[in-house]
Amino acid sequence: MPFEWLVGLRYTRAGRRNGRNSFISFISAISMAGIGLGVTALIVVLSVYNGFQTVVTERMVSVLGHVEIYDPRGVGLEDWHAVAADAARNRQVTGAAPFLELQGMLVHGGDRLQPSIVRGVLPGEEPKVSDIGMRITEGSLDDLKPGAFNIILGAELARELDVKPGDRVALAISQGNSVSNMAPTMRSFTVAGTFEVGHNQFDAGLALVHMQDAQEIINASGPFGIRLRLQDMQKSRAVADELRTVLPANLVIYDWTKLNTAWFAAVKSQKNMMFIILTLIIAVAAFNLVATLVMTVTDKQADIAILRTLGASRFSIMKIFVVQGALVGVFGTAIGVVCGVLLALNVGHIVGGIEKTFGIHFLAKEIYFISAVPSDLRWSDVGAIGATSLLLALVSTLYPSWRASRVKPAEALRYE
Repeated sequence: MPFEWLVGLRYTRAGRRNGRNSFISFISAISMAGIGLGVTALIVVLSVYNGFQTVVTERMVSVLGHVEIYDPRGVGLEDWHAVAADAARNRQVTGAAPFLELQGMLVHGGDRLQPSIVRGVLPGEEPKVSDIGMRITEGSLDDLKPGAFNIILGAELARELDVKPGDRVALAISQGNSVSNMAPTMRSFTVAGTFEVGHNQFDAGLALVHMQDAQEIINASGPFGIRLRLQDMQKSRAVADELRTVLPANLVIYDWTKLNTAWFAAVKSQKNMMFIILTLIIAVAAFNLVATLVMTVTDKQADIAILRTLGASRFSIMKIFVVQGALVGVFGTAIGVVCGVLLALNVGHIVGGIEKTFGIHFLAKEIYFISAVPSDLRWSDVGAIGATSLLLALVSTLYPSWRASRVKPAEALRYE
């Protein structure tokens, strides 16, 4: 082993022959603990953040579908079965169902108005592409019968309108943009049930009607598009690219990541900011490491001078203190990664135990729609956090090691 490693390791272990060396050891231990704490906190927080993102994404995709195909001309897909059959030839596609969406205003009692998206669906086909049928709390999709003009509302939308199954609501839809055609089309519906998916965008702004009823309101010849469900939603982008090569060029194809671009961009931005903010914890520990190495260099000036007179180069002196700081960073990062991974994998049980012991609830189900803290540990995040921690520790060694290499043997040994 090179002597630089031997000396650096000895300084890291810190001799305890006097109080000064013991104090330096204590500061090194604090720096190591600080790095470990920062890495642990970053891994746990990002894992919980990923968990919430995964839950929200799954609920969103369960309503939207994995891939959407539609005709931008708005004339309707009269032969949607043929398009669905062509799409189903892709091995990833497990289900297809048509849809038709209207933007309008739901009115109840004259003073209750709520903007909403009214989606026309086929009750027999909808379960193939979404889980909304399993989220219906009152009624069922089978209540949407052609010609009955029944409607199923999001739970929050029903609360805002102050309606319950059996009540009547009016749907107002604007037809055209010309001044002569400004009068909205009105149609009365009977509330047949409510659903609750746990995502406010849909619970407060989505309603379901039968496809035939939606087509009759706007005189459409067919559905606006088709939604697809895939075996693996993470492959939606690749599937969308493949479908563009086999389906007619006039059709527009979007995967679920493109349907809510603003939301996913905001989530990514928040996660990046969270990473930067929590990295400051590691940076603070790295500053402690700088102070530790500066104190060590000051304390070991005589040792440095002796090594220089024995022929050690300035680069060798730098390596000694780089090794010392790097070892603190490596051990601190390793401790943080182990603790962070263990906590991230068991955070749900830990939080549940705390709630049970102290009788408190961190997540109220009626507010967050989930009762347990979700965690999604991603090894890519662990790798990025570990690399960042090691980089900060290595950078922290540069100034103290450079200062050690500038020690002049004659001046350092003058009073020894």
